[in-house]
Amino acid sequence: MEIFLIRALQLILALSLLVLIHEFGHFLFARLFNVRVDKFYLFFDWKFSIFKWKPKGSDTEYGIGWIPLGGYCKIAGMIDESMDTEQMKQPAQPWEYRSKRPWQRLLIIVGGVMFNLILAILLYSMILFNWGDRYVDLHKIDNGFEFSEKAEKIGFKDGDKIIKFDGEEAHKLYLDKIRGANILRNICNAETVTVLRGGKEVEIAIPEELGLLNMNDDGRFLDVRVLAVVDSVTKDSPASRAGMLKGDSITAIAGKNVGSFNNIKEEMAELKKEKTNKFNIDVIRNGIPVTLNVEVDTSFVHGIRPVDNNYPIEHKEYGFFASFPAGVSFGFNVLSGYVSDFQYVFSSKGAQSVGMFGTIGSLFPAEWNWYEFWLMTAFLSVVLAFMNILPIPALDGGHAVFLIYEMITGKEPSEKFMERAQMVGMLIILGLFVLAMYNDIVRFVFN
Repeated sequence: MEIFLIRALQLILALSLLVLIHEFGHFLFARLFNVRVDKFYLFFDWKFSIFKWKPKGSDTEYGIGWIPLGGYCKIAGMIDESMDTEQMKQPAQPWEYRSKRPWQRLLIIVGGVMFNLILAILLYSMILFNWGDRYVDLHKIDNGFEFSEKAEKIGFKDGDKIIKFDGEEAHKLYLDKIRGANILRNICNAETVTVLRGGKEVEIAIPEELGLLNMNDDGRFLDVRVLAVVDSVTKDSPASRAGMLKGDSITAIAGKNVGSFNNIKEEMAELKKEKTNKFNIDVIRNGIPVTLNVEVDTSFVHGIRPVDNNYPIEHKEYGFFASFPAGVSFGFNVLSGYVSDFQYVFSSKGAQSVGMFGTIGSLFPAEWNWYEFWLMTAFLSVVLAFMNILPIPALDGGHAVFLIYEMITGKEPSEKFMERAQMVGMLIILGLFVLAMYNDIVRFVFN
């Protein structure tokens, strides 16, 4: 319950910030061009609101709704999600959105997306300024990677060191959650991957049908290979009770040889499935073979900290001013990765991966961590910007397409057309919302 509350609090805080920033982008450009804003709300206020306030002499009502599904900025003279068509039947007023020039209306529309991107870049910049950047040099991962069965069928072997993608040198394996998937994208998008195997370069052809969503079908496609040598043991853990000591080199679990810490996790999972109560672990201690009797417990691996000197972590710090161009690079790296991954949404597996609050909330850490919180908030800001600029009626991108059409042809779409387009867009969004909620429920019930 505590983990649920921590994640829920992070989700609410992050989404509230992102919605406010997004709607403020619309609000700022509307006021810049002297367009009246009737309402500025966090969350939706169908029938009633939790809080509302209208400053003296202001045309704008500020408030907090009770339906936490976003927020809105109701701009006078515009057909939006409120579907308030009565005002459109009246003569256009100079302070209305529809009375402004197309380029002004376009800036009002894309203002929210612009502010979400700016927020993401600022957050990434401050993350780099405060915590720096952490990554592993691929050439320094002495023990290479471990691969799934799917990867082995393609041609990879445990212990391979990835050094090139399509002939170009590969260097960084990022340790943050957001860019950590870059190595999978690079493999998926490459025609060939070059690995160092036994001191020799081996070129592996990547099949075209390998997709990012298919890479982890039979387990994680790859993991950094961590030697099965114990660095420390947690007090009162199953490993500690079994007599595991620092320096022990684990060679076999229940009679099966293991060459890495990754194998230990896999074997533990298999033993759990078999409902085995106890098993033996063979270790080498000070050059002498020792056998330990251990109870099956999924927390066993959490009681052991393996040595990690086989992949030295590089830490790069940034000064205040240097953090901004680095933040821009970080932001556009994340955006390009997300745009690249978006193609999978239109596949059956991609549709199953769509989620709502449950899925998004699970991305946040189980314990409060400001680094992880701001990293995830920045990522969601990029996602919100991209999703809103899609050319779907009712979204900012849909409005932008119609405005660009007007700027090119000089013809403005009729109000009746805009109303119908808005309705179609809202139905599409509602359908996606239902799909996302359904997927969340299925994951909650069956996982």
